[in-house]
Amino acid sequence: MKKLIAGVILFSILGSCGNKKNNIDPFASITQEVDSIWHQADSIPEDKLPEEPQPIQADESFDDFIYNFASDEVLQRQRVKFPLPYYNGEKKLEIDEHHWMHDNLFTKQHYYTLLFDKEEDMDLVGDTSLTSVQVEWIFVKTRMMKRYYFERIKGAWILEAINQRPIEPNDNENFVEFFGRFATDSLFQSQRVNDPLAFVTSDPDDDFSILETSLDLNQWFAFKPELPSERLSNINYGQRNDDNSTMKILALKGIGNGFSNILYFHRKAGEWKLYKFEDTSI
Repeated sequence: MKKLIAGVILFSILGSCGNKKNNIDPFASITQEVDSIWHQADSIPEDKLPEEPQPIQADESFDDFIYNFASDEVLQRQRVKFPLPYYNGEKKLEIDEHHWMHDNLFTKQHYYTLLFDKEEDMDLVGDTSLTSVQVEWIFVKTRMMKRYYFERIKGAWILEAINQRPIEPNDNENFVEFFGRFATDSLFQSQRVNDPLAFVTSDPDDDFSILETSLDLNQWFAFKPELPSERLSNINYGQRNDDNSTMKILALKGIGNGFSNILYFHRKAGEWKLYKFEDTSI
């Protein structure tokens, strides 16, 4: 264990480790290519836009597309279906192009989050056969969800609607409510972390290996990442996010910076607890 801790400290200083299965950072390569894609979008005069959006290279993967959609104002306007239906609870509004404000989504942050109910669903990230994806904001304090509906039409991803609604209450401890307290209350957090905590990280001595060991409670507080406390993002590629699920996986993924942490929670006797922590950042 001493060798592990020393290795992890060295790893965190030097940032040296290999590329692992769960170390998914779809935006790492995008930032290197985005200028050329933006140039394609900017080269279309605004007063001569095609009647139907023309697919670009970024449309092949939704992760590529959403980064460009959020970063490029010209491309974003091309890919919104106006007038855009906006549902606020039971009330329906329509946003015309004149009143549309550029939406950066989560690209101004250092990382974004993804939610899964089971590990197998993490393989959906990067699937190029998808035709329908939702991007979600989950507001922790107000327990509201804002969902953006994207459809791939004739090869081009289009935003077709936005829906904002309350998160439905249920009889079990709600994960969003739990996580809001877990992220901000250290005493509560200490009560909801398994001791010992399963820990997976890159082997600082071998770029192609990982180490599986455990952390005690004090080590968790030393190695844990900064946790989002106000809102969570999520990209729903088709995975099921069931309020009654007994397992939740929260992935924290850096945008172009190699950061990758995954937190595994399960609910036992009605209470959520963190039982495994992965840090495979590069």
